Amino acid sequence: MTPGSVGTTTTEFFTFGSVDAPFHLKSGEILPEVTIAYETYGELTPEHDNAVLVFHALTGSQHAAGHNPSVPGVGERWTDECQAGWWDRFIGPGKAIDTDRFFVITANYVGGCYGSTGPSSIDPRTGAPYGSRFPKVGFCDMVDTNIHLLEHLGIDRLHAVIGASTGGIMCLSLATRYPDMVDIVIPIASGARLNSLQTLHNFEQIAAIQSDPAFAGGDYYANEDQPDDGLALARMIGHKTFISLDFLEERALTETPEGDGPGTYHIKNSLESYLWHQGRKFVGRFDANSYLVNMHAWQTYDLVLEAGVSDLTELFERSRNHHYMVFSIDSDVCFYPDEQEELSSHLKAAGVRYRHITVHSEKGHDSFLLEPRLYAPHLSDTLINPWHD
Repeated sequence: MTPGSVGTTTTEFFTFGSVDAPFHLKSGEILPEVTIAYETYGELTPEHDNAVLVFHALTGSQHAAGHNPSVPGVGERWTDECQAGWWDRFIGPGKAIDTDRFFVITANYVGGCYGSTGPSSIDPRTGAPYGSRFPKVGFCDMVDTNIHLLEHLGIDRLHAVIGASTGGIMCLSLATRYPDMVDIVIPIASGARLNSLQTLHNFEQIAAIQSDPAFAGGDYYANEDQPDDGLALARMIGHKTFISLDFLEERALTETPEGDGPGTYHIKNSLESYLWHQGRKFVGRFDANSYLVNMHAWQTYDLVLEAGVSDLTELFERSRNHHYMVFSIDSDVCFYPDEQEELSSHLKAAGVRYRHITVHSEKGHDSFLLEPRLYAPHLSDTLINPWHD
């Protein structure tokens, strides 16, 4: 059978909390009400035992598979690029995450800009967008809102949790803070801690947005000028870690090295043209404040602190009943392969059952979006036939 598509999909919404019973965040701040935008694919069994939760990466959305022409309330930010499911090559009938077998859930994170409560949402207490008043959100808070969603869907245990990049971070957070809620854990091109290079790259992106005069301290939604320059620069800083240098050069060959660049600078070569195009394209589909929410979550990422344990080995002792499938990408310069080696060493020390596969790709970190053939056999085998001691 040729793998198929899930077809046309629709985003659904789940709202919880109130002014009198708010959602409490790791920071100590609150959200009086939280709406989560989500999509599901496949059918949940009567026993509710085939659910697979997929966490999206940094600037992804709830729309992981099929085609979704529009999302209520998102407006022009839902561009053509958003309408195609970001993991459509992986999710669907007969694909790596087979919707003939599994019920797949993907949600846009709290703090996002694709239908979930975020900085551009209306604060019910004021009737105006949150803007600068949106609270600090951590990856653990994003996981916790997904837990509320699962409860709403009647799911008390997941067959598997899967995520790539920062989505892999949330796999680890869920598995170690809610160990009784999952059986199989699949972090792809991710890591168990924040490293120095990520800290610096993230800080550069934060500085780019905050330094844009149009950012207006985060309260720019009603203004004619938007912080497009700062957001575009942030994307350029981040984007060069998402693909390998060889793949970047290959993609840049299609670019015309002419045109105006930043300020009075004139684009001089195809590499500059490619990166400039990526930055300008990104501002059409994302919100600067939501980008900063994600940066804050990453900069404060600390599994050990959030779980209240002494080190990573003690943390992963909570996963002794789990099956882990850890993926590395050999050309990854966002989450280098030694980060998955470190993760695997802690799993081994904690007595956790795991496999560690290195994908050989010339495309870098974004290989997990582009090359399903390199992942599908391992994903499918792990989901259908978990290994046993």
